[in-house]
Amino acid sequence: MIFEDLRTACRKDPALHGVHVVEVLLYPGPWAIWSHRIAHLLYRLGVPLLPRLLSQFARALTGIEIHPGAVIGRRVFIDHGMGVVIGETAVVGDDVMLYHRVTLGGTGWWTDPKGTKRHPTIGDRVVLGVGATVLGPVHVGHDTMIGAHALVLHDVPAHSRVHAAPATATTRPHRTSPAAPAGILTPADEKEAQP
Repeated sequence: MIFEDLRTACRKDPALHGVHVVEVLLYPGPWAIWSHRIAHLLYRLGVPLLPRLLSQFARALTGIEIHPGAVIGRRVFIDHGMGVVIGETAVVGDDVMLYHRVTLGGTGWWTDPKGTKRHPTIGDRVVLGVGATVLGPVHVGHDTMIGAHALVLHDVPAHSRVHAAPATATTRPHRTSPAAPAGILTPADEKEAQP
């Protein structure tokens, strides 16, 4: 599986080509996945403390937090990875791609009873964009794209696209900029002061 993970990273990351292919060994995503596989096996065997200790050690090294109870499929690639959080009852399918700051979490201790499914199930071949957040025991269908910064709180059917509201820009009149502190000239003031 290690070579399969490395091939997946090389296939999905355009920066990994030519002599740069060896840099895949420096990527945090594969290391987080490999550590998780060991922690998950120990978790399933009922070993106390050690699975969580391993997951926290991997988090400290990679910036990626995967609870030992989460189920991660094959050929999952976490690009960049910093800030990715995958909760205890999350299930991630095969060939999934996650970018940094993705959260697969619960809705909160006040709504999530202990011992129940509290985290999302992500289908096969799903892409989760930068900062995407999927909360609760929702299901994201196969071949779906969750856009950057999208918030998913309900089931998403297969072959869907979920987008966050796009940012909008507005222009403001030149003179409505905040007043500069006393003694500081703004570019407009300097232009007026010139003879």
